[in-house]
Parts: sequence; structure tokens; C-alpha cells
Amino acid sequence: MDPKIRTVAVLGAGIMGNGISQTIAAAGPYLVYMVDVAQAILEQGLESIKKSLGRFTKKGEMTPEESEAIISRITPTTDFEVVQESDLVVEAIPEDLALKIETFQKLNDLCPTHAIMGTNTSSLPITSIAAATERPDMVIGIHFMNPVPVMKGVEVIKGLMTSPETVQATVNFVESIGKIPCLALDYAGFINSRLLSIYINEAVLAVMDGNPPEEVDKGMIHTANMPMGPLKLLDLIGLDVHLKIMDILRNEYGDRFLAAPLTRQMFRAGHLGRKTGRGFYQY
Repeated sequence: MDPKIRTVAVLGAGIMGNGISQTIAAAGPYLVYMVDVAQAILEQGLESIKKSLGRFTKKGEMTPEESEAIISRITPTTDFEVVQESDLVVEAIPEDLALKIETFQKLNDLCPTHAIMGTNTSSLPITSIAAATERPDMVIGIHFMNPVPVMKGVEVIKGLMTSPETVQATVNFVESIGKIPCLALDYAGFINSRLLSIYINEAVLAVMDGNPPEEVDKGMIHTANMPMGPLKLLDLIGLDVHLKIMDILRNEYGDRFLAAPLTRQMFRAGHLGRKTGRGFYQY
């Protein structure tokens, strides 16, 4: 445990937010506030955490008592002002730059002066978010991967004005919760989203060429040793999220990040992946 960080506020109780909350609470003596705007979303997030912990319990990887202890360290709340009590904030709200800037302006006004303000953005510029505050040296990217309790890597992204002390404290924190920090520079998509988006886009183009999704996924799993096929991964991420990232990357880097037409058509049809029950596969 980082001695400077004891209480963490996670903004957002969706797939990423509840996964981050669970992971931090499971690491030990951290106290976690899971913050969202609606009580119903908080209840859904807490239920997701209980189901996730139940799977670990069923596998024998933790006891029911350990699961209950993790849940007891998470406080769901609609009260944004709990950030006043937090040493670290991890923002995991929708991928909208204007919304994130508005949120960080509020954090600037409410967070203690020592608090690190982190964003879980997968593609938006840390420097732009930091510039909306009066302490950009305390703003950093902390990009967890989905599903958070399982994936080991966390991108730590230094904005133009992020201080070395903030970077080191964040690296220490990431290591303390059992994750592996991967340092990245603040260019659109950083490392993970930049490379992964091209990979997934090519998989969709291969389907447009006539290759069945099952065969594309099978090929990448068994010939490239990927743990999951790119189209199953896209369904997990959500086609809406992938499209938004592709549009951001195209704006920054040009047409090599032009999204496959099939992805946009499926988005128009509402076939977004697991969240809607239908994507490249049925759920």
C-alpha cells in the first residue's frame, strides 16, 4: 500500500468503474468510494462486483469471508463531494472530452491539495484534461483494461505537465494493487488503444471480405496465441466505444484509422456487442 494513498474515489459505476473499485478494494486496506449520478447505476455496479467476486469464490481463489471484506471496503454514493476525503481519484466516466474537462474542474475545486487526479480515458489527451485545472502537475492517465479484475496491465500516461512525483506515486499505487504499470506518452490512443484499434479494425475488414467471425477469432487465438479473438474482444469493448476511439485516432493520425464500414452499420443497427446482446456474436 502506498502510504500517501489510503482513500480512493472512483467516478463511475459502469463496467470499468465497478471493476476498478473491486480491484482496488481487493488489494488490501484501501477504502473506496464508488461514485455515480444515479442510485440505480450504483446498485447495478455493486451487483456486478458481487457476481465477479462470486466467480472467484466458486473457483476457490478466495473465501466467502474475503469476498465480504472486499465489499465492505466499497462505499457506493451519489455524493460527489466525497472526493474531498480522497487521496486519489480515478475518473471512469463516458469518453467525452467536454464531460471530463467539466469533471476535472470540479475535482480541482474539491480535492485535497495532495490528491492525485487520474483519468481512465483510453484515447483522450491527458494534457487537455489537466489544463482545465489549476494543478495540472497532479493530473495523470491511469488506463485500466477490461475486464479490470483479470487484466494485469495498466497504462500510466504522463501529460505534458504531470510531475515526476505524480508519475512515481501512480506507478507505486498500480503496483500495490497487483497490476503492472506500462508507461506511455500522451499521444492519442497512447500505446494500447492505438495498436489494438488497428488490430480490431483489420479483423472487421476481414469479415467484410467474407471470412466468418468464428474463423477470424479462431485464427488469432490458435496461430497468434491471442487469449481472445479480436471480434469477441470488440463485442466485449462495445462497438460504440471502439467507433468513438477510431474517430479520435483518425482525427489525430489520418485515414489509416478509418473505421470499417461494417462497424458503423452495426452501430446504426444497435448491435453493440455484449451490452445489447448482439454484436458479431449472439449473447
